[in-house]
Amino acid sequence: MKIGTEDKKKLIWMGVLLVIALLVVWRALSSLGWLGESVTTAASARPSQNTTGPSSIQKKGNAPRVRESSLDPTLRTDLLAASQRVEYEGGGRRNIFRMEAPPPPPPPVMPTPVQPVRVEPTGPPPPPPPPPITLKFFGFANRSGEAKKVFLSDGDEVFVAKEGDIVNRRYKIVQISNTSVLVEDVLNNNRQPVPLTAQN
Repeated sequence: MKIGTEDKKKLIWMGVLLVIALLVVWRALSSLGWLGESVTTAASARPSQNTTGPSSIQKKGNAPRVRESSLDPTLRTDLLAASQRVEYEGGGRRNIFRMEAPPPPPPPVMPTPVQPVRVEPTGPPPPPPPPPITLKFFGFANRSGEAKKVFLSDGDEVFVAKEGDIVNRRYKIVQISNTSVLVEDVLNNNRQPVPLTAQN
């Protein structure tokens, strides 16, 4: 049975993929520690028998400390005497068996009152608006050869006036047009147009 060119390529790729898969599995097992721990030597695992040397006593301050792996049953009075001379130096408390009251809390900070903002006036108040003109314009009076006149009313009073006339002792007729009359209030120096309205 002959193997074709395409089958050879497939076999090569399968071999390459199998090698990569084996490497990935081996790395995963070795990272998890399943392939075995590092073997420690007997010399490093066995404690030294010489516990009287300087390496068996570690000094921290004035108190020597005996190594825990020492199996020497003899009583070390020098270590006991040295441990009796050690004084406890803890935090701020002197007696660790007596409770002390915690420091009082700081006094509360009172917020400063907010002062209202004063808005200074920028100038004198504006003058009040002039009173409205109460005249009503409701018709014309035309005669040939005479100036155009208008009919005006103020309440129950009716006035006939032409341009330049003063009506009701305060309103001057400034200009007459077909739809309105321009009236000036001479007491308040106010001009206002009065439109033509139908009189009931």
